[in-house]
Amino acid sequence: MKAKAIDRLFAHFDAALTDRGYLAMGGQIIDATVAPAPKQRNSDDEKAAIKEGKIPECWKTRPAKVRQKDRDARWTVKYSKAKVKEGGDPKGFKPVDLAIPMFGYKNHIGIDRAHGLIRTWDASAANAHDGARLPELISKQNTDSGVWADTAYRSKKNEAFLERGMFKSNIHQRRMPRRPLPERIAPPNARRSAVRSAVEHVFAGQKHRMALFIRTIGIARARIKIGMANLA
Repeated sequence: MKAKAIDRLFAHFDAALTDRGYLAMGGQIIDATVAPAPKQRNSDDEKAAIKEGKIPECWKTRPAKVRQKDRDARWTVKYSKAKVKEGGDPKGFKPVDLAIPMFGYKNHIGIDRAHGLIRTWDASAANAHDGARLPELISKQNTDSGVWADTAYRSKKNEAFLERGMFKSNIHQRRMPRRPLPERIAPPNARRSAVRSAVEHVFAGQKHRMALFIRTIGIARARIKIGMANLA
């Protein structure tokens, strides 16, 4: 990880794409997804120590267990919006949104809108905040200034960052809690979604065709595996 071999390899590959005419064009789309890892079976005391970045006391006399336990992966919750059937009874049962707990790491990527190729990326524990990674994922090589992302990336800090870099923000607008999206915001958000959805094809390829699952131990190895998946 210190040698940053995967980063250099990715840079060489991106340069090769550019040399062959696949310029980063049309703006960029930023998003992240969870790369799952095997769930850990730890006690409450062990979990508390791991959260603090420490090795649990009961592991210190068992070096084999320390090597076999992933202390960098984390839990997060993935929210899935409920789907409402067309023509359904508006007064009938309303499906609820799903909150799905997931354990592992997170793959943060930026793709170019023209070709759908990954141009920038990063890896983190699954509980990392998506929006905090936006400055690291923005590419200055793209020939268009547009940036698309979901509401997780909308903040005053990120909007100011994009404005300073002369990027055009197409980040989704948030709705107020427990209130419907205002009519003036809904149509622009729908247009943004039509563009932003292209990044889901990349993630679908990794999840289904590659069956991406992190079986290595620690963030250093997980980052290499995620980086190789992004290259592929």
